[in-house]
Amino acid sequence: MNIKNISNKIMISVLLVILCVIMSDINTTINVSAVSNSTSEVVMEVNSNRVLYEKNSKDKKFMASTTKILTAIVVIENIDVNTEITVKKDTIGIEGSSIYLEEGEKLKVIDLLYGLMLRSGNDCAETLAVSVFGSIEKCANVMNSLAKKIGAKDSNFVNPHGLHDDNHYTTAYDLGLISCYAMKNSIFREIVGTKTKKIPFSTRDYDRILINKNKMLKEFEGSNGIKTGYTKKAGRCLVSSCVRNGLELVCVVLNCPPMFERSKTLLNQCFSEYKLYKIISKQEIIGFIPIGNSDKKCPVIINEDVNLPLTESEYNSLNVEVDLPKMINKPFDSGKEIGSIKIFSQNNLIFTQKIYTIVSIK
Repeated sequence: MNIKNISNKIMISVLLVILCVIMSDINTTINVSAVSNSTSEVVMEVNSNRVLYEKNSKDKKFMASTTKILTAIVVIENIDVNTEITVKKDTIGIEGSSIYLEEGEKLKVIDLLYGLMLRSGNDCAETLAVSVFGSIEKCANVMNSLAKKIGAKDSNFVNPHGLHDDNHYTTAYDLGLISCYAMKNSIFREIVGTKTKKIPFSTRDYDRILINKNKMLKEFEGSNGIKTGYTKKAGRCLVSSCVRNGLELVCVVLNCPPMFERSKTLLNQCFSEYKLYKIISKQEIIGFIPIGNSDKKCPVIINEDVNLPLTESEYNSLNVEVDLPKMINKPFDSGKEIGSIKIFSQNNLIFTQKIYTIVSIK
């Protein structure tokens, strides 16, 4: 056989091997999880959920123990926190962070919640999940249901603690929504704002002293919560909250090595740029609708104060649009949804809310 032909065949074989390797890498890239490795960030105002800053906030990310924000709020909403429960063998000795629960211990739900949020106890997470909901799977179902209700549509939860699972993920934006929702609950708010807490160690002759891992509470003016997190796959994660001059913000940073420093920078930046402005007061009459063909009119309101975080230039360019029908026919009840109000700044829609009647006509 010709030497040249042999060389050509060898060259073709080598090229085929290289091509197979390249295709293999391409397939691996395509099939790998859609979870991003980049840092994701968002800052939101707690009451309006308005995004004041974001970077890669819709990228799917592993979130480690910041998962426990959702775990805590679903527990609080589904059981009296003063209920006493007994620790089971199957929910102790969980890997990672722990408060070292012992089988047979009797603790109140509220004590386990402090262990969950201050010390990030994975044993607390599983004990609460199994005791309150019956199983890890059922707890995850409730977590996913509430997340979707809140608007966190790009998240999926399979456990209550955040230990790694490829199917357990969120986004900075979703976690911000969940955190804003949770911070409106007074019990949750009290727990995550606590720096040090003493809870019982019912099988010993001394108590547990829990020190909050969230250094923001001690180091950053106005800090009042909420949760740290870390796994090798998720990286360093932090959700922090802070109040200054009536403006309350939630900051989420995922896979961010300098998580405390970065959170301080983002919060300081937003506090310097935004102020909280009262636009409409709760129960303030914002319009009237004719009732049928009569001369009478029905007053309408929105059911909550409208306080918005705005820059000075945004505030000076506000435009409010009220969308109401030309008339309303009898009969109707007080509280009937009848229209909407939209608030624009610099031609951008920044807030919308439903409008309701405040009288009944039979």
